[in-house]
Amino acid sequence: MSGRVHIRMIRLLTAPILAATVMAAEEPKRYDPLKVPETAVTSLTFEARDAGRDRTLPLRVYLPESAKPAPVVLFSHGLGGSRDNNPYLGEHWARRGYVVVFVQHPGSDESVWKSQPSLKRMGAMKDAASLENVIARGKDIPFVITTLTAWNRQENHPLHGRLNLEKTGMSGHSFGANTTQGAAGQKFPGGRLSFAVPEIDAAVMMSPGPPAIGDPAKAFGDIRIPCLLLTGTRDDSPIGNQTPENRLKVFPHLQRAPAWQVVFDGATHMDFGQRTLRGGEIKNTRYHKAILALTTAFWDATLKGDAEATAWLKGAGAHSVLDPKDLWQTNGK
Repeated sequence: MSGRVHIRMIRLLTAPILAATVMAAEEPKRYDPLKVPETAVTSLTFEARDAGRDRTLPLRVYLPESAKPAPVVLFSHGLGGSRDNNPYLGEHWARRGYVVVFVQHPGSDESVWKSQPSLKRMGAMKDAASLENVIARGKDIPFVITTLTAWNRQENHPLHGRLNLEKTGMSGHSFGANTTQGAAGQKFPGGRLSFAVPEIDAAVMMSPGPPAIGDPAKAFGDIRIPCLLLTGTRDDSPIGNQTPENRLKVFPHLQRAPAWQVVFDGATHMDFGQRTLRGGEIKNTRYHKAILALTTAFWDATLKGDAEATAWLKGAGAHSVLDPKDLWQTNGK
């Protein structure tokens, strides 16, 4: 074999390898909402004092490692909860580049049941699910945003320059989902109450619910911001007589908002958090994995304008983290 032929043979043999290497180098990374960098998350606690209402709101803030201004996600806990609930959400979202603010609502937080004998706790919880606390929570959210805006400008504050409040999301579970619905623009019967917060750009409702009275179409028909709803086939509640079927009465009426909904097969009301009703640890992490993936992609799409995240939500990506028996819906807006 001549030297010329030998060289040509080497080139022919190595050409596919070189081409594959170049293609691999040029191939874009696949979007993965569960992937997080090995970075530190800082968790800080604050108190926001509303002197006008003689009300102090405990806050827990999860900060990403980067000191650059980041989009903000608020979280409103369920009845009897606190700012310390659901750290799995705060830590993951913060690692994905969000400042996450968990708001504690006095009057409907853990103080309702902690001081009560065990036999009286359920009654105390039911009493706390009142119109008074609905109103108090509705006023808490704009006050927190006003407070965060002031802290962001205050040079000696730990949150100085860390918040991009031009991109703000709101989320919550159960009673917190109802609070989120109000902030997103839910209308209340008679038109006397409105808790719409114009600063909120997107909303995630875990265990949402229709109004106790009135037409859901009228209640949710004017919501225009993107919404993600999460519930389960066993997502009931002894307080408010909510049933899994009731929780499905929100999504169909989000006619003016881009909206997605997942109904997890077998998921209970408590599967969205990390504790059972008796205080034990939630064991089924399949729901948590899917919750983190879906909510992160939703925040990336709506607060960061990430086209790959939008494609993931609209394509096969979302189905990849779901069980075949789970229901995944979009209204195509």
